[in-house]
Amino acid sequence: MVRKLLFLIIFYLFISNVYPQETFPVYTDYLSDNVFLIHPSAAGIGNCGKVRLTARQQLFGLEDAPSLQTLSMHSRISEKMALGGILFNDENGFHAQKGIVGSYAYHLNFGNEHALNQLSFGISFMYVQNSVDQRSFTSPISDPVISQIVESAGYYNTDFSLAYHYWDAFGYFTIKNLLLSSRDLYGNTYESLNLRKYLLTLGYYFGRERSFQLEPTIMGQFIERTGEIFVDFNIKAYKNIQNDFQLWAVLSYRQSFEGNEIESLKQLTPIIGFDYKRFMLSYTYTHQIGDIVLDYGSHQFTLGVNVFCEKQRSTGCPNVNSKY
Repeated sequence: MVRKLLFLIIFYLFISNVYPQETFPVYTDYLSDNVFLIHPSAAGIGNCGKVRLTARQQLFGLEDAPSLQTLSMHSRISEKMALGGILFNDENGFHAQKGIVGSYAYHLNFGNEHALNQLSFGISFMYVQNSVDQRSFTSPISDPVISQIVESAGYYNTDFSLAYHYWDAFGYFTIKNLLLSSRDLYGNTYESLNLRKYLLTLGYYFGRERSFQLEPTIMGQFIERTGEIFVDFNIKAYKNIQNDFQLWAVLSYRQSFEGNEIESLKQLTPIIGFDYKRFMLSYTYTHQIGDIVLDYGSHQFTLGVNVFCEKQRSTGCPNVNSKY
Protein backbone atom coordinates (compact mmCIF):
# COMPACT_ATOMS: atom_id res chain seq x y z
CA MET A 1 0.00 0.00 0.00
CA VAL A 2 2.84 2.41 0.89
CA ARG A 3 4.59 1.64 -2.40
CA LYS A 4 1.41 2.35 -4.36
CA LEU A 5 0.93 5.66 -2.52
CA LEU A 6 4.54 6.71 -3.20
CA PHE A 7 4.12 5.79 -6.87
CA LEU A 8 0.99 7.96 -7.17
CA ILE A 9 2.74 10.91 -5.50
CA ILE A 10 5.77 10.62 -7.80
CA PHE A 11 3.50 10.25 -10.83
CA TYR A 12 1.51 13.36 -9.90
CA LEU A 13 4.69 15.40 -9.31
CA PHE A 14 5.98 14.24 -12.68
CA ILE A 15 2.92 15.30 -14.67
CA SER A 16 2.83 18.59 -12.76
CA ASN A 17 6.07 19.53 -14.54
CA VAL A 18 4.87 18.61 -18.02
CA TYR A 19 3.34 21.32 -20.14
CA PRO A 20 -0.39 21.59 -19.43
CA GLN A 21 -3.09 22.67 -21.87
CA GLU A 22 -6.79 23.23 -21.61
CA THR A 23 -9.16 20.49 -22.68
CA PHE A 24 -12.30 21.12 -24.69
CA PRO A 25 -14.25 24.33 -24.00
CA VAL A 26 -17.28 24.47 -21.75
CA TYR A 27 -20.41 24.59 -23.91
CA THR A 28 -23.97 23.64 -22.92
CA ASP A 29 -23.40 19.90 -23.51
CA TYR A 30 -23.97 19.25 -19.81
CA LEU A 31 -27.66 20.10 -20.18
CA SER A 32 -28.20 17.06 -22.45
CA ASP A 33 -27.89 14.68 -19.49
CA ASN A 34 -24.11 14.90 -19.81
CA VAL A 35 -22.93 16.62 -16.60
CA PHE A 36 -19.87 14.36 -16.50
CA LEU A 37 -18.32 16.31 -19.40
CA ILE A 38 -17.58 19.27 -17.12
CA HIS A 39 -17.80 17.79 -13.60
CA PRO A 40 -15.70 14.64 -12.91
CA SER A 41 -17.60 14.06 -9.66
CA ALA A 42 -20.65 13.15 -11.80
CA ALA A 43 -18.98 9.87 -12.80
CA GLY A 44 -21.32 7.09 -11.69
CA ILE A 45 -23.49 9.65 -9.91
CA GLY A 46 -26.80 7.86 -10.52
CA ASN A 47 -28.38 4.46 -10.80
CA CYS A 48 -27.16 3.94 -14.40
CA GLY A 49 -23.87 4.10 -16.23
CA LYS A 50 -24.01 6.43 -19.22
CA VAL A 51 -22.50 6.50 -22.72
CA ARG A 52 -22.81 9.79 -24.62
CA LEU A 53 -21.68 10.75 -28.14
CA THR A 54 -21.79 14.43 -29.17
CA ALA A 55 -21.07 16.23 -32.45
CA ARG A 56 -20.97 20.04 -32.52
CA GLN A 57 -20.56 22.31 -35.57
CA GLN A 58 -20.17 26.09 -35.43
CA LEU A 59 -20.62 28.52 -38.35
CA PHE A 60 -22.50 25.83 -40.27
CA GLY A 61 -21.60 25.72 -43.98
CA LEU A 62 -18.31 27.58 -43.57
CA GLU A 63 -15.14 25.69 -44.51
CA ASP A 64 -12.77 24.92 -41.61
CA ALA A 65 -15.33 26.17 -39.09
CA PRO A 66 -14.89 25.10 -35.44
CA SER A 67 -16.18 21.62 -34.63
CA LEU A 68 -16.08 19.32 -31.62
CA GLN A 69 -16.79 15.62 -31.14
CA THR A 70 -16.80 13.83 -27.79
CA LEU A 71 -17.36 10.25 -26.66
CA SER A 72 -17.84 9.78 -22.93
CA MET A 73 -18.70 6.90 -20.63
CA HIS A 74 -18.94 6.55 -16.86
CA SER A 75 -20.30 3.99 -14.45
CA ARG A 76 -19.95 2.72 -10.90
CA ILE A 77 -17.60 -0.18 -10.33
CA SER A 78 -18.67 -0.68 -6.71
CA GLU A 79 -21.10 0.80 -4.21
CA LYS A 80 -18.91 3.87 -3.68
CA MET A 81 -16.41 4.02 -6.55
CA ALA A 82 -16.87 4.97 -10.20
CA LEU A 83 -14.73 5.32 -13.30
CA GLY A 84 -15.20 7.41 -16.41
CA GLY A 85 -13.46 8.35 -19.63
CA ILE A 86 -13.71 10.88 -22.47
CA LEU A 87 -12.28 10.97 -25.98
CA PHE A 88 -12.51 14.27 -27.83
CA ASN A 89 -11.52 15.94 -31.09
CA ASP A 90 -11.63 19.74 -31.27
CA GLU A 91 -10.82 21.43 -34.61
CA ASN A 92 -10.71 25.11 -35.50
CA GLY A 93 -9.27 25.98 -38.90
CA PHE A 94 -5.58 25.07 -38.96
CA HIS A 95 -5.52 24.27 -35.25
CA ALA A 96 -6.71 21.01 -33.70
CA GLN A 97 -6.53 19.26 -30.36
CA LYS A 98 -7.27 15.67 -29.54
CA GLY A 99 -7.41 14.28 -26.04
CA ILE A 100 -8.18 11.46 -23.68
CA VAL A 101 -9.52 11.87 -20.14
CA GLY A 102 -9.67 9.34 -17.33
CA SER A 103 -11.77 10.04 -14.21
CA TYR A 104 -12.23 8.51 -10.79
CA ALA A 105 -15.10 9.36 -8.42
CA TYR A 106 -15.91 8.36 -4.87
CA HIS A 107 -19.48 8.63 -3.51
CA LEU A 108 -20.54 8.74 0.14
CA ASN A 109 -24.26 8.11 0.58
CA PHE A 110 -25.70 9.23 3.91
CA GLY A 111 -29.31 8.48 2.95
CA ASN A 112 -31.15 5.27 2.10
CA GLU A 113 -32.84 3.67 -0.90
CA HIS A 114 -35.69 6.18 -0.65
CA ALA A 115 -33.88 9.42 0.21
CA LEU A 116 -30.80 10.69 -1.63
CA ASN A 117 -28.13 12.35 0.51
CA GLN A 118 -24.82 11.93 -1.27
CA LEU A 119 -21.42 13.64 -1.20
CA SER A 120 -19.12 12.93 -4.15
CA PHE A 121 -15.47 13.56 -4.99
CA GLY A 122 -13.96 13.31 -8.46
CA ILE A 123 -10.61 13.76 -10.16
CA SER A 124 -9.63 13.62 -13.83
CA PHE A 125 -6.30 13.23 -15.55
CA MET A 126 -6.05 14.08 -19.23
CA TYR A 127 -3.61 14.12 -22.11
CA VAL A 128 -4.09 16.64 -24.93
CA GLN A 129 -2.31 16.63 -28.30
CA ASN A 130 -2.31 20.08 -29.94
CA SER A 131 -1.37 20.53 -33.59
CA VAL A 132 -1.06 23.33 -36.14
CA ASP A 133 -1.19 22.45 -39.84
CA GLN A 134 1.18 24.90 -41.60
CA ARG A 135 1.33 23.05 -44.92
CA SER A 136 -0.92 25.56 -46.69
CA PHE A 137 0.68 28.67 -45.14
CA THR A 138 2.36 30.97 -47.68
CA SER A 139 4.47 34.10 -47.37
CA PRO A 140 6.04 36.38 -50.06
CA ILE A 141 9.21 36.53 -47.97
CA SER A 142 11.10 33.91 -46.06
CA ASP A 143 9.61 33.49 -42.59
CA PRO A 144 11.39 31.13 -40.16
CA VAL A 145 8.20 30.78 -38.11
CA ILE A 146 6.40 29.08 -41.02
CA SER A 147 7.78 25.57 -41.49
CA GLN A 148 4.98 24.17 -43.70
CA ILE A 149 4.63 21.04 -41.60
CA VAL A 150 2.14 19.75 -39.07
CA GLU A 151 3.64 20.90 -35.76
CA SER A 152 2.32 19.31 -32.58
CA ALA A 153 2.94 19.16 -28.86
CA GLY A 154 1.37 17.16 -26.04
CA TYR A 155 0.22 18.40 -22.65
CA TYR A 156 -1.14 16.97 -19.41
CA ASN A 157 -3.64 18.50 -17.06
CA THR A 158 -6.00 17.54 -14.26
CA ASP A 159 -9.38 18.56 -12.78
CA PHE A 160 -10.76 18.23 -9.25
CA SER A 161 -14.47 18.14 -8.47
CA LEU A 162 -17.03 17.97 -5.65
CA ALA A 163 -20.77 17.25 -5.78
CA TYR A 164 -23.59 17.10 -3.28
CA HIS A 165 -27.13 15.78 -3.81
CA TYR A 166 -29.82 16.11 -1.16
CA TRP A 167 -33.26 14.86 -2.15
CA ASP A 168 -34.09 16.92 -5.27
CA ALA A 169 -31.43 19.63 -4.78
CA PHE A 170 -27.89 19.33 -6.16
CA GLY A 171 -24.65 21.23 -6.58
CA TYR A 172 -21.31 20.69 -8.34
CA PHE A 173 -18.00 22.52 -7.92
CA THR A 174 -15.02 21.83 -10.19
CA ILE A 175 -11.55 23.31 -10.58
CA LYS A 176 -10.44 22.69 -14.15
CA ASN A 177 -6.87 22.73 -15.49
CA LEU A 178 -5.14 22.69 -12.12
CA LEU A 179 -1.61 22.45 -13.49
CA LEU A 180 0.32 25.65 -14.20
CA SER A 181 3.41 25.72 -16.41
CA SER A 182 4.44 26.93 -19.87
CA ARG A 183 3.95 25.61 -23.38
CA ASP A 184 6.06 25.46 -26.52
CA LEU A 185 3.82 24.82 -29.51
CA TYR A 186 5.20 27.18 -32.15
CA GLY A 187 8.94 26.73 -31.83
CA ASN A 188 11.10 27.77 -28.90
CA THR A 189 8.81 30.56 -27.71
CA TYR A 190 7.48 29.72 -24.26
CA GLU A 191 4.30 31.26 -22.95
CA SER A 192 3.20 31.40 -19.35
CA LEU A 193 -0.04 29.48 -19.17
CA ASN A 194 -2.75 29.69 -16.55
CA LEU A 195 -5.91 28.02 -17.85
CA ARG A 196 -7.46 27.41 -14.45
CA LYS A 197 -11.26 27.62 -14.37
CA TYR A 198 -13.73 27.38 -11.51
CA LEU A 199 -17.19 25.96 -12.27
CA LEU A 200 -20.18 26.01 -9.93
CA THR A 201 -23.54 24.44 -10.80
CA LEU A 202 -26.65 24.62 -8.60
CA GLY A 203 -30.10 23.22 -9.33
CA TYR A 204 -33.37 21.85 -8.04
CA TYR A 205 -35.85 19.33 -9.47
CA PHE A 206 -39.58 20.04 -9.08
CA GLY A 207 -42.53 17.70 -9.57
CA ARG A 208 -41.00 14.24 -9.28
CA GLU A 209 -44.41 12.67 -8.53
CA ARG A 210 -46.07 14.29 -11.56
CA SER A 211 -46.06 13.76 -15.33
CA PHE A 212 -44.54 17.24 -15.87
CA GLN A 213 -41.34 18.35 -14.09
CA LEU A 214 -39.15 21.46 -14.04
CA GLU A 215 -35.43 21.69 -13.31
CA PRO A 216 -33.97 25.22 -13.02
CA THR A 217 -30.18 25.41 -12.81
CA ILE A 218 -27.47 28.04 -12.79
CA MET A 219 -23.88 27.43 -13.82
CA GLY A 220 -21.07 29.94 -13.29
CA GLN A 221 -17.55 29.96 -14.73
CA PHE A 222 -14.64 32.03 -13.46
CA ILE A 223 -11.39 32.15 -15.48
CA GLU A 224 -8.52 32.90 -13.14
CA ARG A 225 -6.05 34.39 -15.61
CA THR A 226 -8.37 36.89 -17.30
CA GLY A 227 -10.91 37.45 -14.55
CA GLU A 228 -13.77 36.66 -16.94
CA ILE A 229 -17.07 35.44 -15.54
CA PHE A 230 -19.72 33.54 -17.49
CA VAL A 231 -23.11 32.59 -16.06
CA ASP A 232 -25.67 30.19 -17.56
CA PHE A 233 -29.31 30.56 -16.54
CA ASN A 234 -31.16 27.36 -17.47
CA ILE A 235 -34.64 25.94 -17.25
CA LYS A 236 -35.32 22.32 -18.22
CA ALA A 237 -38.79 20.80 -18.55
CA TYR A 238 -39.72 17.10 -18.67
CA LYS A 239 -42.97 15.59 -19.90
CA ASN A 240 -43.77 11.91 -19.46
CA ILE A 241 -45.66 10.79 -22.57
CA GLN A 242 -45.74 7.07 -21.80
CA ASN A 243 -44.08 4.81 -19.26
CA ASP A 244 -41.07 4.30 -21.55
CA PHE A 245 -41.02 7.66 -23.38
CA GLN A 246 -40.13 11.09 -22.00
CA LEU A 247 -39.88 14.37 -23.92
CA TRP A 248 -37.78 17.21 -22.55
CA ALA A 249 -36.63 20.69 -23.54
CA VAL A 250 -34.14 23.26 -22.26
CA LEU A 251 -33.77 27.00 -22.63
CA SER A 252 -30.36 28.36 -21.63
CA TYR A 253 -29.08 31.93 -21.55
CA ARG A 254 -25.34 32.64 -21.18
CA GLN A 255 -24.05 36.05 -20.14
CA SER A 256 -20.45 37.16 -19.67
CA PHE A 257 -19.39 39.77 -17.12
CA GLU A 258 -16.02 41.15 -18.17
CA GLY A 259 -16.03 44.57 -16.50
CA ASN A 260 -14.95 46.52 -19.59
CA GLU A 261 -16.52 48.66 -22.30
CA ILE A 262 -16.60 45.85 -24.87
CA GLU A 263 -20.03 44.31 -25.29
CA SER A 264 -20.35 41.18 -23.21
CA LEU A 265 -21.10 37.79 -24.69
CA LYS A 266 -24.76 36.84 -24.82
CA GLN A 267 -25.92 33.45 -26.06
CA LEU A 268 -29.33 31.83 -26.26
CA THR A 269 -29.46 28.02 -26.47
CA PRO A 270 -32.64 25.98 -26.94
CA ILE A 271 -32.33 22.19 -26.64
CA ILE A 272 -34.91 19.53 -27.37
CA GLY A 273 -34.56 15.81 -26.70
CA PHE A 274 -36.29 12.62 -25.71
CA ASP A 275 -35.61 9.47 -23.72
CA TYR A 276 -36.93 6.14 -24.95
CA LYS A 277 -36.20 3.27 -22.58
CA ARG A 278 -32.41 3.32 -22.21
CA PHE A 279 -31.76 5.59 -25.21
CA MET A 280 -31.69 9.37 -25.56
CA LEU A 281 -31.33 11.80 -28.47
CA SER A 282 -31.11 15.59 -28.38
CA TYR A 283 -30.52 18.57 -30.66
CA THR A 284 -28.92 21.82 -29.50
CA TYR A 285 -28.85 25.18 -31.26
CA THR A 286 -26.76 28.06 -29.89
CA HIS A 287 -27.17 31.60 -31.19
CA GLN A 288 -25.22 34.68 -30.17
CA ILE A 289 -27.33 37.79 -29.60
CA GLY A 290 -26.48 41.48 -29.22
CA ASP A 291 -25.13 44.29 -31.38
CA ILE A 292 -21.80 42.53 -32.00
CA VAL A 293 -22.30 39.00 -33.30
CA LEU A 294 -19.30 36.78 -34.08
CA ASP A 295 -21.05 33.40 -34.22
CA TYR A 296 -24.11 32.92 -36.44
CA GLY A 297 -25.22 29.67 -34.89
CA SER A 298 -23.93 26.33 -33.63
CA HIS A 299 -25.61 22.97 -34.05
CA GLN A 300 -25.08 19.89 -31.89
CA PHE A 301 -26.49 16.40 -31.69
CA THR A 302 -26.15 14.11 -28.68
CA LEU A 303 -26.84 10.38 -28.75
CA GLY A 304 -26.79 8.35 -25.55
CA VAL A 305 -27.53 5.02 -23.95
CA ASN A 306 -27.81 4.05 -20.27
CA VAL A 307 -26.03 0.86 -19.14
CA PHE A 308 -25.71 -1.24 -15.98
CA CYS A 309 -28.89 0.24 -14.49
CA GLU A 310 -30.03 -0.52 -10.94
CA LYS A 311 -33.16 0.22 -8.91
CA GLN A 312 -34.60 3.73 -9.02
CA ARG A 313 -34.66 5.98 -6.00
CA SER A 314 -37.79 7.83 -4.99
CA THR A 315 -35.87 11.14 -4.99
CA GLY A 316 -33.31 12.79 -7.22
CA CYS A 317 -33.29 14.54 -10.60
CA PRO A 318 -33.22 12.44 -13.83
CA ASN A 319 -29.45 12.89 -14.03
CA VAL A 320 -29.10 10.59 -11.01
CA ASN A 321 -32.33 8.65 -11.30
CA SER A 322 -32.86 7.16 -14.76
CA LYS A 323 -35.90 4.99 -15.36
CA TYR A 324 -34.06 2.10 -16.99
